[in-house]
Amino acid sequence: PNRRKWQTLQSWRNRTTRPPTEMSQTITTRCDLEAYQLVKLRQLLAILVPGNAFYTHKLNGAGVTADISSIRAFAEQMPFTLKQELVDDQAAHPPYGTNLTYPPSRYTKLHQTSGTTHQPLRWLDTLEDWNWMVDHWVQAYRAAGIDASDRIAFAFSFGPFLGFWTAFDAAEKIGCLTLPGGGLTSIARLHMMADNGATVLCCTPTYAMRLIEIAKDQAIAPSQMALKAIFVAGEPGGCLPAFRARMESAWPNAHVFDQHGMTEVGPVTYQTPERPDTLTVMERSYLAEVIDSESRDPVPRGQIGELVLTTLGRVGSPLLRYRTGDLVRAVEIDDTRVGYPCLGLEGGIIGRNDDMVCVRGMNIYPTAIDQIVRSCNGIGEYRVEVQSSRSMTELNILIEPDRDRSDVIDLGPRLENELRAALAIRIPVRVVARGSLPQFEMKAKRWIKMDE
Repeated sequence: PNRRKWQTLQSWRNRTTRPPTEMSQTITTRCDLEAYQLVKLRQLLAILVPGNAFYTHKLNGAGVTADISSIRAFAEQMPFTLKQELVDDQAAHPPYGTNLTYPPSRYTKLHQTSGTTHQPLRWLDTLEDWNWMVDHWVQAYRAAGIDASDRIAFAFSFGPFLGFWTAFDAAEKIGCLTLPGGGLTSIARLHMMADNGATVLCCTPTYAMRLIEIAKDQAIAPSQMALKAIFVAGEPGGCLPAFRARMESAWPNAHVFDQHGMTEVGPVTYQTPERPDTLTVMERSYLAEVIDSESRDPVPRGQIGELVLTTLGRVGSPLLRYRTGDLVRAVEIDDTRVGYPCLGLEGGIIGRNDDMVCVRGMNIYPTAIDQIVRSCNGIGEYRVEVQSSRSMTELNILIEPDRDRSDVIDLGPRLENELRAALAIRIPVRVVARGSLPQFEMKAKRWIKMDE
């Protein structure tokens, strides 16, 4: 038996193609799901040693092998992977580092992170891994009722940032007409959507609202457009009730669907019409854990913790127990689409552990401020200035009036009152002239750390 096991593991390692992405077994319970994940994990581990130098070192050091006994044993034995490790590895072994399971000639896609918290990471994918990620977006589209009859407009730059690239290829796979707006101005994108009868828009939440402002300037009526769905990603918004309500009010015929992922791990979650405030984790593809960022211990369901992910199908550049830095509140949900109890992230991505600030003893996340600002009618764009002096942190908020707002006298005091009521602290608010604050197409950067 041991010899047969060794021969099986060797055959997995020596294959030139990836293991099958799906198995025929039916999953109806949580136990079924974990058994499926364990098989996928074992297949992955068998391929990584010795092909992937980065993880061969980590796995051998932890004593983790392809015959790991359980998912729990893997979580107990395998150390976390940190983003800084990947940054350091690429710096030491430029340009792509050692987290490559195959020779460079095997890879067909290159993307890189935005570099908002670290040096940008370059990420390579094989054609098989790319198709694995594309299938995740297919799942997200189908959950929202998107099919081959739809026409999808993509309002992003089509640059090296992963963005909506996988969403674009998934739309083609479904059979949708794809409308690429990468090199177009915002005005041209709106006309492209109107002229071609776009039924779906993919962009960041901020840019969806920016397009509304431009539509008003161009006398384009959103209510006359065919748009029925807006997929947002790249920043919080789709799962924030106040912001979602503003988007759906501005685009009266469209429903907003949130989705989240990362360049390093791919598309991770999707949103359903039945649960607009919760993201469903695609657990056939990911092992998901939620830990306390300080103690690193698992946190109970319903409590906020840091999301940790293992990619079960991105074999060429995998991640094992990757600390994403995303703060989430995990709950168990029943999704009839998958047929078994699965993990949901209530409220979407609540924030990032490196974005939280402590103001006079109160832990404040950017999404909390965003929810309050978006609930206060009459505000267009805003910016939060973070000032630290003598170990004390203070916030100041700058707001622009909405273009339809003529009376702005009470706007600042009203937001100050809303912030005080919600957070029990006073945060000064200053109204600035329209056009004073930057506009964003991709990830918005509204929190600015000021010099001490």
